[in-house]
Amino acid sequence: MRIAMIGTGYVGLVSGACFSEFGVEVVCVDKDASKIEGLRERGEIPIFEPGLEKLVETNSQGGRLSFTTDLKEAMAGADAVFIAVGTPSRRGDGHADLSYVYAAAKEIAETMDRYTVVVTKSTVPVGTGREVARIIKETRPDAEFDVVSNPEFLREGSAINDFMRPDRVVIGAETERAQEVMRQLYRVLYLIETPILFTSLETSELIKYAANTFLAAKITFINEIADLCEKVGADVHDVSRGIGLDGRIGKKFLHPGPGYGGSCFPKDTLALVKTAQDYGSPLRIIETVVDINDKRKKAMAQKIISFMGGDVKGKTVAVLGLTFKPNTDDMRDSPSLDIVPALVEAGAIVRAYDPEGMSEAEKHFGDTITYGQGAYACMQGADALVILTEWNEFRALDLDKVKELLNTPVMIDLRNIYNPDDMEAEGFRYSPIGRRAVD
Repeated sequence: MRIAMIGTGYVGLVSGACFSEFGVEVVCVDKDASKIEGLRERGEIPIFEPGLEKLVETNSQGGRLSFTTDLKEAMAGADAVFIAVGTPSRRGDGHADLSYVYAAAKEIAETMDRYTVVVTKSTVPVGTGREVARIIKETRPDAEFDVVSNPEFLREGSAINDFMRPDRVVIGAETERAQEVMRQLYRVLYLIETPILFTSLETSELIKYAANTFLAAKITFINEIADLCEKVGADVHDVSRGIGLDGRIGKKFLHPGPGYGGSCFPKDTLALVKTAQDYGSPLRIIETVVDINDKRKKAMAQKIISFMGGDVKGKTVAVLGLTFKPNTDDMRDSPSLDIVPALVEAGAIVRAYDPEGMSEAEKHFGDTITYGQGAYACMQGADALVILTEWNEFRALDLDKVKELLNTPVMIDLRNIYNPDDMEAEGFRYSPIGRRAVD
């Protein structure tokens, strides 16, 4: 089989590379000529995702994966064309910006020369598939096509495994012909008995948003429970384990922290809230989740300042981790984007280090902060150490060395990597989330 993948961002590149690993001939197309040249000529991967560089290299050399700026070339002989372009929050109102999706639909209509399954892989609100179909029909009344919704459920940092061994595949396809094309594309997953759910377009589109907003709500719930734990003297880790062992609840996404961020949860929760309001069926729970999460990220800076005596003016704060989660260079809506500027505004001298996010960090923070060349270099002479992202290399720091490098042995651990009892034994003042502080 042959498919075209429009967009070489996170979703498009990962999906295209993984489909090619399944044996499908994939042509990825993008308007950014420099990005395509880098992928095609030098194997330059525009994003950080473990294992992706090798996957792209292997399948490019095997002739199953190629890159172009020419949509006509990409669609020649294609059984399906995937729309995997960005759908950022629209400035001003929070709705998903679908301009790139609709532009791609129009170009597909102008280019197709045979029956084609048009698949929306981008995360899109309910009703988008119907509008894509309308645009294609209006542009090419004679076109023979079906529109399918096939949302992605890829976690940054483990996206390849998520694609290759997913919990489920959701396909909104309403004709047998389109369903058969999608069955063939995902045939490899049938062999490992992956659940494949066929639904209507609207149902498929809503499943994606419902999944992400539920997980965002779960994170927000445990964050609020963590705050309560601090007030009453309970341990949020034990609470999380105690409720997570209940099969109806499950243990995943019950890890407290400074608030969710990234490319999906912030924009998807907001987009679903706006969609629900438009249809007169508001989601009060998710509206509250969005509000609490926004306020939480801002409150974390005050938590740091308070533990440092209420005044950080002229003090050096070492910050480990800037990306919204480990194993990615993505800083979109990362808690660091609220916390670091607030510390700077309060007069702190911030020195930061992230294993993969330094280039992105410089785009956001510029010269308002300084950057360490490694975890230990970052904390040299600092008055406190703050852990914002739980990269593996931060999980087993040499605490004797940390104490030696810091001016004062103070750690604010916003990911609860360390144990309060151990930190007390090591002589640290230690502030976790939802657990006993050592002061």
